[in-house]
Amino acid sequence: FSGTKRGKQMIYKIFYQERKDQSPRREQTQAIYIEIDAQNELEGRIKARKLVEEKTAYNIEFIELLSDKHLEYEKDSGAFELTEL
Repeated sequence: FSGTKRGKQMIYKIFYQERKDQSPRREQTQAIYIEIDAQNELEGRIKARKLVEEKTAYNIEFIELLSDKHLEYEKDSGAFELTEL
């Protein structure tokens, strides 16, 4: 037993604006989906925000953990595609 706790894989939907230098406009909000390994929802949100901020110039508006039911809906809608950062 190594003593390290392994989190679980969670899918987050991250709503963002492409540029930080403009005021956010709802019509321009986009979304990406990323998979995060975390112990709980809060840790996952923190890791997701850090990852997106380090790898992109996006202005993050909101980070949402997807429930299994919501994930199925997103997949059925055709909009779902995991983003690798």
